Amino acid sequence: MSDTPNHEGPQPPEAVPPALQRAIRAHRTISASNRTLLRATDEMQLLRDMCAVAVEQGGYVRAGVVYADKGPSRRQQWMVCMGLEGGKAVKFDVRELNEAGYTWDDTALGQDTMGIAIRTREPFTRQNVLSGPVFANPRYELLRRLAEQAKFLSLTAFPLICDDDVVGALFMAAPEPDAFDQQEIDLLSELAADLAFGIHTLRMRRAHRKAEETIARLSFYDQPTGLPNRSGLLQRLRAGIEAARVAGGPLALLHIGVDGFHDICNVLGYGACDTVMQELSRRLASLLPVGAQVTTPGDGEFAVVLQDCNVEDARAAARKALAGLAKPIEASAALIDTRLAIGIAVFSEHADDAESLARRASAAMYVARTERNGIAVHSARQEKATANRLAVMGKLRRAIEFGEFELYCQPKVEIGNCRPCGAEALLRWRDPVRGLIGPGSFIPLAEQGGLITSITDWMLEAAFQQVHAWRAAGKDYSLSVNLSAHDLHDPALVGRIRNLVSTWGIPPDAIQFELTESALMIDPEAVMVSLRRLKDLGFDIWIDDFGTGYSSLSYLQRFPIDAIKIDQSFVRPMTSQADSSVIVRATIELGHNLGLEVIAEGVEDREVWASLEAQGCDVAQGFFLAQPMPVSQYMGWAADWRGRTW
Repeated sequence: MSDTPNHEGPQPPEAVPPALQRAIRAHRTISASNRTLLRATDEMQLLRDMCAVAVEQGGYVRAGVVYADKGPSRRQQWMVCMGLEGGKAVKFDVRELNEAGYTWDDTALGQDTMGIAIRTREPFTRQNVLSGPVFANPRYELLRRLAEQAKFLSLTAFPLICDDDVVGALFMAAPEPDAFDQQEIDLLSELAADLAFGIHTLRMRRAHRKAEETIARLSFYDQPTGLPNRSGLLQRLRAGIEAARVAGGPLALLHIGVDGFHDICNVLGYGACDTVMQELSRRLASLLPVGAQVTTPGDGEFAVVLQDCNVEDARAAARKALAGLAKPIEASAALIDTRLAIGIAVFSEHADDAESLARRASAAMYVARTERNGIAVHSARQEKATANRLAVMGKLRRAIEFGEFELYCQPKVEIGNCRPCGAEALLRWRDPVRGLIGPGSFIPLAEQGGLITSITDWMLEAAFQQVHAWRAAGKDYSLSVNLSAHDLHDPALVGRIRNLVSTWGIPPDAIQFELTESALMIDPEAVMVSLRRLKDLGFDIWIDDFGTGYSSLSYLQRFPIDAIKIDQSFVRPMTSQADSSVIVRATIELGHNLGLEVIAEGVEDREVWASLEAQGCDVAQGFFLAQPMPVSQYMGWAADWRGRTW
């Protein structure tokens, strides 16, 4: 045997098959793209980086992404196209491609590889693209030129599917005429799925960030004005107080309130309120010192933080603001006069923390509404008064719960025959400590504290129960009950009254409802609905304090009114002041001409009674007849009155 080998030198390595080469470059691309996906924070950067990996690591001569416009034209939107120059990935200008009008719709301009992949939701490959039928169409000249410049012959595209929605396609080009066998396509499909997942993830992150920003904006900003809200105010106050503490200087807070803001909303709508606040915020920004921070801590309110500002500086800023904001604002085809009140509190003179400073400036603003110049600075006395009001509110809740209210009444007498015909129902609160308290001392607080509905319900129940007792005793006396503007806007009021009618079984003419002119004119349309429903139940509607409210008499025609009560400010002096006598006479004539009953309040002596009798007034009420009394005493008074002679 010979030891001589049958060849000389090392045997040359066997050439790598083209299919394996293609699989290797696909694997290489996927491996490099995984690192790109992990680092991605921006969608466009992700697209560029993924396509750069495909050309640098995978060796593809072109890689890019097109998005699918979901509008009627279904245009292809080229996002990125990458190629190699000097071994480095470079980005090519895609503006001309986007202007060419390529689509993913099944039309003549939708037959390229990317359009078909988007439309069919499946990978699509073309071999020998330069000799294929698509590039023979002159309208594809731009794409043909791209292929010739890049020297690629094969092109494949993969749909990018995010949450079952095709957002676009990833494409890659190879120089071989027969590239992209099934194994490579399967591998690159994984790459496209990873890219789609990356796009979806980044979009979800962006949506979450936007949601968080929206939540933060809603938490700290007022939507109509874009200004910081109450939380934003406290945030800025804390920072401002800390800065003032470090600097050893003052800080002032101006709390600005728009009087009647809720009336504007009720009459003209929330759009008008938004317009008012937007215009006022614009004007404020131009009136205040540089660095002033404007916020909106509540409806119809502004708060202004002024650094290095003492009480006198704050007063000057408040005066300037009131003067500059005085011009009427046009909203909902109306000119709105905005009367403002400004409360002032200063760190550290009045408070040394944000919450206390904000509270005291707000309290001062309510005091400013009663001041002639519309400005008030916080004082300890004012805070004590506020604390007392809060304490009274707390006691009112107890009064409702433990039945501390009493029903009083003031009698009414028919002037023509001197017959007692009923009374006006009055409310008294018998506080265990303070004794008997009239409604003027607690009804406004009840309205502020949201207790007025409970008090009205008590009053209605007591009135119906009393009339029932009178009827059971054979007396046809009636009671008139006052309703506030708040009551008339309560959608459940009429239903509760209907239930009282069923419970106590008294005729509707035994109860009248009194309301003021001002209550009528706050959202007249809503009031009209309530009054119509009460009239449908058979109740009479009376206007209280007639002549002291709105000068327009149109509501006497519009509203279902049965009687008017002439205000005591005209009745009391009618025998000593000619003008008052004329007003009373004219009101009686007006009422009778309109078919209304006329009641005179404030009848305090025999002379006034005689004058009213001479002028034909129907009913009298006042101290000449009787002082307000517990309703249990009414029948005894009525018996004594019937025996009275003059």
